[in-house]
Amino acid sequence: MSDKPVTLAVIIGAHGVTGEVRLKLFTDDMGRYRTIMAGGRPVTIKSIRHGSNGSIARLAEVEDRNAAEALRGTELTVPRSALPPLEPGEYYHSDIIGLPCVSTDGTALGTIVLIEDFGAGDVIEVERPDGKRFMVPMTPVAVPEWDAERLVVEAAFAT
Repeated sequence: MSDKPVTLAVIIGAHGVTGEVRLKLFTDDMGRYRTIMAGGRPVTIKSIRHGSNGSIARLAEVEDRNAAEALRGTELTVPRSALPPLEPGEYYHSDIIGLPCVSTDGTALGTIVLIEDFGAGDVIEVERPDGKRFMVPMTPVAVPEWDAERLVVEAAFAT
C-alpha cells in the first residue's frame, strides 16, 4: 500500500467568531487524530464535537472567523500509514477508488470512481472507457475478490 494522503474531512465553513471550523467528516473516528494536514500544512486539532450542520473543530492554528473562513474547501488528510490496520475482508475507500475493474470472465470493465452507501452497504461505481457508469454492490457475491491491483466483479453484475 502506498502512503498517499487520505482525506478524513473537508472544512465547509466557519463556526462562530473565535476561529472554529465546520467539518464534513468521512470517518467516524476523527478524534483519534491530533495532527493532520490541511492543504499541505500540519494543523493541530484541539477539540472536535458534533454540531447541527456537520462537526465543529477548533484548530490550534486558526484564531478568528476570517482565518476559519479562508480554509473553506480545505481537505484534512493523514498519510495512509496513520490509519488503523484492517481485518480480513475490510477495506478503505481510498484503497479501492481508482482501481481497475475486471469481470470474472477477464473482461476489462473500467475504473472504480466512487463508493456510495445508501444504507444497505457500500455500492461501487465503475466508469467504463466510454464514460458510461454502472453500480455494483460491494458484496462477496458481486465482488468475489479484490486486492491492491484490481477489483473483480461477477460477470452477471457487470451490465
